[in-house]
Amino acid sequence: PHFELLANVKADGRDTQLNPLKFMLTEAVIFNPLTLPLWVGGLVWFLIDREGRRWRALGIAWLAVMAQMFLLDGRIYYPAPAYPMLFAAGGVAIEQWIGSRRFVKPAYASLLALSGALIAPLFVPLLPPETLIRYQKVIGISQPRIENHRMGPLPQLMADRFGWPEMAQVVARIYHSLPPEEQKRAAIFGQNYGQAGAIDHYGPALGLPKAISGHVSYFLWGPRGYTADVMIVMDDDRETLQKLFRSVEYGGRVEHPYSMPYQHFDVWVCRGMREPLGAVWPRLKSYH
Repeated sequence: PHFELLANVKADGRDTQLNPLKFMLTEAVIFNPLTLPLWVGGLVWFLIDREGRRWRALGIAWLAVMAQMFLLDGRIYYPAPAYPMLFAAGGVAIEQWIGSRRFVKPAYASLLALSGALIAPLFVPLLPPETLIRYQKVIGISQPRIENHRMGPLPQLMADRFGWPEMAQVVARIYHSLPPEEQKRAAIFGQNYGQAGAIDHYGPALGLPKAISGHVSYFLWGPRGYTADVMIVMDDDRETLQKLFRSVEYGGRVEHPYSMPYQHFDVWVCRGMREPLGAVWPRLKSYH
């Protein structure tokens, strides 16, 4: 969402909408396709097996979590904490079901270990960025897309680890270029909790005040007493800001070679908000 009177969502920034079948297929990829018999077996054991039915509530809980994901368009990684109990139950179930065919256990465990080692670098930061980029190409597998954003060289869950200190440094340079009297009353506005959070996390060491934002919990914290006669705005455009402020000046640009393209943006120094910030604030609310 931009700093606008209407909290519009960028056309290329919406979450991917997956129907239940595609959602579950993506879950299978994330958790390693070879684990599918394990966690599906665990669910069946909870719901049907005579012994497993003692813990049927856990199977029902997992179904309830997934129902919420389907109804509320949850992201594919949201239900991850609900799977360990299925893996544990699946281990018990396989132990019971394979009976005397004991060669199955070491064979399956070996396959899980090898395949897990193969895909682990895609989800855990084990490799340097350039090595990870090459590795993805070699094995022909990457992280499933989470959103419809334009992608950079890294998958999103890895790319989102980069660029935050640099973002705060750019804002700090702009903030400290202001006259001392303007610094005392200058607000720093982030379009989302990530941008505002980067300022709040790295900013104290750089001499920055706390950021404000209309995004999720930041909206509840309000404008922190700022009047918006001086405001540093991240990630917006001059045309939009000129409708809201009497003066808009380019301050600098945030970029990082490995961060997501949506974290490459201009930073603006705005002065003289045309409406009181308190009146505008309710219209900046965004829970997207």
